[in-house]
Amino acid sequence: MCADCGCSLNGEEHHHHEHNEIHDNPQLNDTKTVSVIKKILDKNDQEADHNRAHFNECGVLAINLMSSPGSGKTTLLEHLSEIADFKFGVVEGDLETNRDADRLKAKGIPSEQIQTGSACHLDAFMVHKGLHHLPIKDLDVCFIENVGNLVCPASYDVGAHLNIVLVSIPEGESKIEKYPVMFRKADLILFTKVDLLPYFEYDMEKEKEAARKLKPNVDILEVSVKDKESLQKVANWINFKRGMR
Repeated sequence: MCADCGCSLNGEEHHHHEHNEIHDNPQLNDTKTVSVIKKILDKNDQEADHNRAHFNECGVLAINLMSSPGSGKTTLLEHLSEIADFKFGVVEGDLETNRDADRLKAKGIPSEQIQTGSACHLDAFMVHKGLHHLPIKDLDVCFIENVGNLVCPASYDVGAHLNIVLVSIPEGESKIEKYPVMFRKADLILFTKVDLLPYFEYDMEKEKEAARKLKPNVDILEVSVKDKESLQKVANWINFKRGMR
């Protein structure tokens, strides 16, 4: 069960989540349920530390990409592959289908699809499984493209070093204020699809102000996949963070 949304973590991938303790109509304010959630998160955090140690050993910068569905995470990665001077792979999370991983592979990007079934986020165990299918020692950066969701992914450490959160112009204003937990986790906020600004009533400066109220030191970039200069700024930010490690 997620700490935030109460979704059921069913299926083979989640055998470590103590299912025998949470099947009987759990309530989030129940003492037993809270105890189980704590066990789940503690086990996840241990596995996340293991993932991070593996990234460190291989000299790979791990970046968790989070956003609502349709904000452009996969499209961003497709276009980054054309300009980035670092080699990257992707652990791709979706409830069903291999479509996003197939799109990335078509661009020559090493990718492994994780189908979460009913779970609305990736956890550290899923990411660990995905890493076994990537040429991790040949990579400079590993992106963990999380399930499209602005709630649960923020609560699960997957072993990444950095979090990038995307928010697209067509989503409308107030996403940052409505989902503060997600944006407090962000090291970089990307405003995507900014080429569409002329067609929407969207106060960019107001949204940036909302982001910096939540996290004053957060980095912010505006991106359009039609503008290579804006994509290069993202690649430069990632290279800067690589150099700091």
